[in-house]
Amino acid sequence: MSQLTADAPVAAVAARRPRNTRRLAAFDIAALAFLLVLAVAVAAPGLLSPYDPLEVAPGQTLQSPSLTHLFGTDYLGRDLYTRVVHGTGRTLLASFIAVVIGLGVGSLLGLIAAYFGRTADTVISRIVDVLLSIPGLLLSMVIVVALGFGSVNAAIAVGIASVAMFARLMRSEVLRVRALTFVESARHLGVRPVGVLWHHVLPNSYGPVLSMTTLQFGASILWIAALSFLGYGAPPPQPEWGLLVAEGREYISSNPTLTLLPGLVIILTVLSISRVSRLLSHVPNGADA
Repeated sequence: MSQLTADAPVAAVAARRPRNTRRLAAFDIAALAFLLVLAVAVAAPGLLSPYDPLEVAPGQTLQSPSLTHLFGTDYLGRDLYTRVVHGTGRTLLASFIAVVIGLGVGSLLGLIAAYFGRTADTVISRIVDVLLSIPGLLLSMVIVVALGFGSVNAAIAVGIASVAMFARLMRSEVLRVRALTFVESARHLGVRPVGVLWHHVLPNSYGPVLSMTTLQFGASILWIAALSFLGYGAPPPQPEWGLLVAEGREYISSNPTLTLLPGLVIILTVLSISRVSRLLSHVPNGADA
């Protein structure tokens, strides 16, 4: 009797787990499916829409969403859904470039600062402090004005603005790993500093930095879209998510879908990336959920 009583809470928890697991899996599948659609939009946008994103149709301006035009048409009669699909590659590619720049440069600076210390740490830490003291979007705007307008320059600007976050995280991880016993043992055994850095410190330090990469990718999408919205990205008539939102705001009172639908795509993209990032970060601990 006591055994049955002791097993009752365990049975109750086990009965609740499948329902929670199914609910979480549904959101995960939806996020993965949406990202898969975005991947198709990047690789072969013509598979998702038969229209030309630059084709003007004066007799079909400002139409509401329908089966013919899923997102409606803009002020020149262009199919908005097609422009969103073709703008996916431009926006995501710029965000990817930004993340690569931030990850590569930031990780290198953090690695050098933490491992070699002294003068290198002081100089790099002061540079990082200056970058962190300036809001990322404002810093991106300053850099893109200096470089010139365009998607690539906007990506470079966002990448430079995100260097400080990667550098700070990498520095803290290298400082933690450098004090571990096996690293000290490698030094005492006569392994060269570069060998210790490459074979022992770096492989045990980049995990948290890579985990932040996915989240930073979502933030880069927002920054790229914001720069494009303000006119610092691709020039018209090239489709880009932020530019589409900016073009639709002129008609927000008469046709709000021109702004709401591209903005919804941006939101869903960032949320899906965040969801998948959280899913990947919990894969090793799935048994403990």
